[in-house]
Amino acid sequence: MATALKNLSDYTSDQFIDISEKRFGLVVAEWNREITDTLAKGAYDTLIKHGAKEENIFRNTVPGSFELTLGAQLLAQHDEIDAVICLGVVIKGETKHDDYICHAVASGITNVGLKFNKPVIFGLVTTNTLEQAWDRAGGKHGNKGVEGAVAAIHMLGF
Repeated sequence: MATALKNLSDYTSDQFIDISEKRFGLVVAEWNREITDTLAKGAYDTLIKHGAKEENIFRNTVPGSFELTLGAQLLAQHDEIDAVICLGVVIKGETKHDDYICHAVASGITNVGLKFNKPVIFGLVTTNTLEQAWDRAGGKHGNKGVEGAVAAIHMLGF
């Protein structure tokens, strides 16, 4: 497991660009809301820490992780949005729903970024258990929301 080898919240900011005038869209799934709220807080706090202005961070919610793609597209189509960070949680259950959702979201987010030529970040926690999800939402493996914000900042400086 990759996050067992690296904490999601560990990063270096040596080469971060000035993001004080950048605008960020957060698309946050409501399914598993306690966890996604924690991911969103991690992303928000990281953006603020590195110079983003509160008024330049826009949080939008979608019902579940499957809807992250359309939510990202609706934000990314606006020229004034510089990067979109998608945050959700898919926990494996008794069916194969997680395979279908994760594949669709990964492909969709990739396509939105390519279509609009801007960073659209995959911040989807995909785990086998609820405990593993919490481990990646500020627990022992860090916070995937922090990782998403860091990825957005890095890509804006690419």
